Amino acid sequence: MQGAEMEGSNNNSGKQKPLPKVRELFKNQRKESEGSMESPNLEFEYGDSDTLMAELSELYSYTEEPEFGLNRDCFEEDFRSQVKQKKWTELDLSEQKAYVMRLLDALEVTNRDKRLKVARAILYLAQGVFDECDSELDVLHWSRHNIFLLYDMGTFTALLELLSMEIDNNQACSSAVRKPAISLADSTELRVLLSIMYLMVEIIRLETEEETPEWKTARETFRTELGSQLYNGEPFALLLFTMVTKFCSMNAPHFPMKKVLLLLWKTVLFTLGGFEELQELKVKRREKLHLPALPEDSIKVVRSMRAASPPASAMELIEQQQQQRRGRRSRRPLVKQDSLDTYNERDPFKNDEARDEEEDNDDADSGIEGEVDPLDRDVIIQPPPPPPPLRPPTERLSFPKGLPWAPKVREKDIEHFLETSRNKFIGFTLGNDTETLVGLPRPIHESVKTLKQHKYVSIAEVQIKREDELQQCPMTMGEEEVEEMPTEILYVGMLSNLSQYVIALLKLLLAAAPTSKAKTDSINILADVLPEEMPVTVLQSMKLGIDVNRHKEIIVKAISALLLLLLKHFKLNHIYQFEYVSQHLVFANCIPLILKFFNQNIMSYISAKNSIYMLDFPHCVVHELPELTAESLEAGDSNQFCWRNLFSCINLLRILNKLTKWKHSRTMMLVVFKSAPILKRALKVKQAMMQLYVLKLLKIQTKYLGRQWRKSNMKTMSAIYQKVRHRLNDDWAYGNDIDARPWDFQAEECALRESIEKFNCRRYDKNPNGEFSPVDNCLQSVLGQRVELPEDFRYSYEIWLEREVFSQPIRWEELLHPE
Repeated sequence: MQGAEMEGSNNNSGKQKPLPKVRELFKNQRKESEGSMESPNLEFEYGDSDTLMAELSELYSYTEEPEFGLNRDCFEEDFRSQVKQKKWTELDLSEQKAYVMRLLDALEVTNRDKRLKVARAILYLAQGVFDECDSELDVLHWSRHNIFLLYDMGTFTALLELLSMEIDNNQACSSAVRKPAISLADSTELRVLLSIMYLMVEIIRLETEEETPEWKTARETFRTELGSQLYNGEPFALLLFTMVTKFCSMNAPHFPMKKVLLLLWKTVLFTLGGFEELQELKVKRREKLHLPALPEDSIKVVRSMRAASPPASAMELIEQQQQQRRGRRSRRPLVKQDSLDTYNERDPFKNDEARDEEEDNDDADSGIEGEVDPLDRDVIIQPPPPPPPLRPPTERLSFPKGLPWAPKVREKDIEHFLETSRNKFIGFTLGNDTETLVGLPRPIHESVKTLKQHKYVSIAEVQIKREDELQQCPMTMGEEEVEEMPTEILYVGMLSNLSQYVIALLKLLLAAAPTSKAKTDSINILADVLPEEMPVTVLQSMKLGIDVNRHKEIIVKAISALLLLLLKHFKLNHIYQFEYVSQHLVFANCIPLILKFFNQNIMSYISAKNSIYMLDFPHCVVHELPELTAESLEAGDSNQFCWRNLFSCINLLRILNKLTKWKHSRTMMLVVFKSAPILKRALKVKQAMMQLYVLKLLKIQTKYLGRQWRKSNMKTMSAIYQKVRHRLNDDWAYGNDIDARPWDFQAEECALRESIEKFNCRRYDKNPNGEFSPVDNCLQSVLGQRVELPEDFRYSYEIWLEREVFSQPIRWEELLHPE
């Protein structure tokens, strides 16, 4: 066979000469168009939100730019009528308080136009009186100062009353419904109010070095107020959820949805806490339940991970096939097919850059995803010696040795392992007994010892066990004491309309997704970005196009972050609250929606430049704007990725992980919707956190994808091994023991739904005629009660007595056998 290959290569030598050039061309194209494997990791730090400057700029659309000057003019007109000589920044605190009090009094006038002018003056103060500032930092400084002053004077409560009035303004709603085209002008009052409230929530939420004790106290007070039932008997977030559902039901198409969603997200983030607060809360909750400490801090582990090389592209596969046809392997030692896994499984501790270099140098290895040509499956090349490391040894020492995650084992896994072992060696089982090891061989003892060393009991397992006890023994266990935390208050408020909230958020996510096609019956999310007069020049059209794309991206960012926060907080508060929200998301087709979102050129989405730096707030109000040209629209942004888009992608992947983890029915949805190729394309993004959540989603479905898929995707399998946490008993890489059959899936969801309904009824159903309401079993009082009988009963009571009493035999023996 070798001779034939050599002969073939000699005979075709005339045709093969240009191939090295073609291969070099393919490599160059790959590096330019897809981002080479040698491209650096994306320097992205995942967090609760972007920088304050970026978050403030995303509040405003570029079409709102003229309104900055309008806000300033409204303030100056009113301020000059009160203070003649001084500027706002020159007033002392008492004078500033007196002026703000006068503005708040003026907010209560009945004239709508006057009220709007006062609201604009307050918005200008919240924006940092930018006309008196020289730099962007000055604007932020005065914005923070003014906002704490506004909060101290009770501005937020006054704005809330006005917002409630605008929401209930039926005349504005009916007028907007009848309009053929809605623009910025239809939501002016709402946008001004929501902008002030957003600035207050966002700036008070963030701590800075220039904090005063009064500001810290104000922050905690504001946080408590927003999360409690002080506003109309419900938390503030519920009012915003109501706005979302009203908009999606087409009853209020003029609502500025982007501002509502941003404010809703930041309100939930402020009142419930971000990812680091969640981690701290989880540690405290485990201590309270007397559970062992967490094996590691997941946030720190993920931040220290490095991205892996993405799977092979189509260019690499073409290149590999050409090399195979040329028979270059014949010059290297032969290895049996058995060593395929060993060969493909890279050293997990090897430097990533060195691995990338090896892949480019070793042409035969560049297509592991394509795997071996069917004609040559009995042989495979051995890898060449590794090249010298690209980093100096001192730098390599900073990377952690070993796998990043401590392995975990569930109690259920240990029980399953012992049940299998006892059946095999003894012939009978002992139920859930994990202590008795009599009759089992020594290696089984060692295995059980290792499993118990890595046993991890989650808070969710403790909560489920406690709930089962409360359901089985409601009288002896007594009533459960539920702490009135902000998460609990929010869940109780959302409970009655949860499905509407979830469906509304997913409708908005679908409308904002770049893969969605515009439909005539879909909701219009562009009401608060389209100007009254549509653009007439090419430049104006370009600017509006960028603005519309940016608008959609911000909506996706807000919804993805909001849903993830709700899922994480509800899961920590009680597992069945999380499961209830999860089921609503699954039933509302959240899984196919997220997969539809990722079924695009994800690299293009992440590197999209839908922003105009010079028009971003506060840059646009401090510096003089040059004349807009096609070049200046693209100037100023040198980042290799868009922060908000990468943030949104990671959030959506995390949501998908939360919905599918330990749920075989939902994992099968991933398989049925052919998610594997979609997710594999997402691995092209060289960012460790995003790759981790993609690999987790691929890991849970590998056992269902078949042996051939695993065989032809060994590079992906190797990346899963290196980056995803190991479950010691998990047979994910082989799929020999598929522990759920298709016919079990419906039963699994139904059983979960039944458990959720029992939990909600037990804890939140306040019906006095419930199952465990008091029963009067005193004979005298029962017989003494007057019972209202139908009018015709006295004419037929003798027949009733004969049928229901005298003719029915009394079975006394049944009293001895209670059920």
